[in-house]
Amino acid sequence: MATRISRKKEAIKHAVILFVLVFAFFPLYVMLVISFKDNDQFTNNPWFFDAIGNWHLENWAKAWGIVSNYIANSVVTSVGAVVLCLAISLLASYVLARYRFPGRSIIYYGIVGSMFLPGTAATLVTMFTLLKSMHLINSLWTLIMVNAIGGQVVCIFILKQFIEDIPKELFESAQLDGAGHFQQIWNIVVPMSGAIMATLAILQFLGSWNNLMLPLIVMRDDELLTIPVGLMRLDGEYVKQWGELMAGFTISSIPLVVLFLFTMRLFVKGLTAGAIKG
Repeated sequence: MATRISRKKEAIKHAVILFVLVFAFFPLYVMLVISFKDNDQFTNNPWFFDAIGNWHLENWAKAWGIVSNYIANSVVTSVGAVVLCLAISLLASYVLARYRFPGRSIIYYGIVGSMFLPGTAATLVTMFTLLKSMHLINSLWTLIMVNAIGGQVVCIFILKQFIEDIPKELFESAQLDGAGHFQQIWNIVVPMSGAIMATLAILQFLGSWNNLMLPLIVMRDDELLTIPVGLMRLDGEYVKQWGELMAGFTISSIPLVVLFLFTMRLFVKGLTAGAIKG
């Protein structure tokens, strides 16, 4: 009897997982199917592959020619934002976690309180005016800096907690051995907080990669657009070639799929690190 109940529970659990997976991967399947069709084939058979001989592989060549530059811009801005954000957040978190000085609590709670400020969509006019006055319009460096600044609050809030949980004896031993602050950060903080830093890096990368509003108002030249804005402009043409459009969407999703496959273990480890420490 117990074995039968256990089998039913396992069957229900696998059914739920299968249901979630179907809805998660169905859009990718539809994009892939349409990417090999012309408009007539899409109208007649939008859900299933046609015979291989009727596939339009030129859709992928045309789509790559359109989105390759956008993808390169997104990679540069996203990676740059991640590196800059984590570097500044790590230094700030180290100081706030390790040292007591006048105004420390005010600074920390001020940083935490800034999480409640409105985001990019609510400050478009103000941000555009500020960036224009600083001559930062139409530059990839602007996207890197603004995306990095926007992600620092959460990174500092989380990293500070992890650094405070590191035994003080490790830092004291390093100081006795003559290690400076940067050596302590590199040899103690980074290895022990590596999982959560990887998780924050992934979240920051995804946020920067999917950012639409900032590149839309800052960029002017087509060759400097990132992938969300580039695909939006491609989608806005009067005559849509659905095969080329879906091929572009599929190609643009490949970096995120690769990122997920190679960092999933680090992401899960980072999410569970706090529970293990607790």
